[in-house]
Amino acid sequence: MTDQRRRLVLASQSPARLGLLRQAGLDPEVIVSGVDEDALTAPTPAELARILAVAKAEAVAGREQAAGALVVGCDSVLELDGQALGKPADAEDATARWKAMRGRAGVLRTGHCVIDTATGRSTSATASTTVRFGEPSDAEIAAYVASGEPLYVAGAFTLDGRSAPFIEGIEGDHGNVIGISLPLLRKLLGELGVGITELW
Repeated sequence: MTDQRRRLVLASQSPARLGLLRQAGLDPEVIVSGVDEDALTAPTPAELARILAVAKAEAVAGREQAAGALVVGCDSVLELDGQALGKPADAEDATARWKAMRGRAGVLRTGHCVIDTATGRSTSATASTTVRFGEPSDAEIAAYVASGEPLYVAGAFTLDGRSAPFIEGIEGDHGNVIGISLPLLRKLLGELGVGITELW
């Protein structure tokens, strides 16, 4: 018998997203989109996350190596005081972010887009999870920033890394904060007529 399972392509270089998909029984190929995230704007952080996800998915879906595949694009921003915070520009920016976030709550918005390159159909949506930050000391923030980790993640933090002790709790899907909401991915695939278990 030949394997009729659809190819799944992740339009992201995020190891956290790839790890979550693999833990859920999926084995996507990775094709990095190369989209300039700073070039896109939107009226709200939630819409910005969705637009970025669509841009990443479309950039990869148009490539020959993605022909016939299901392409998944994602992008995350942290909404704090109505502003969309992506990856910090540098260590100074990351330090300022953490000093602004501590003791408060923000909303992690992750845009998701799925494109079926076999049919040309696509769908997109944004998942939102509230994150309650603890109150790390200035010394703890400095040590965390010195680790380099916050420079590579939206909002300058991640649930599955060194900043985990500084996060008091979340309300919503934890996977969404790490990088991809598996329940939302299932819904979007379903809208395109694909059951997520067909991709195992």
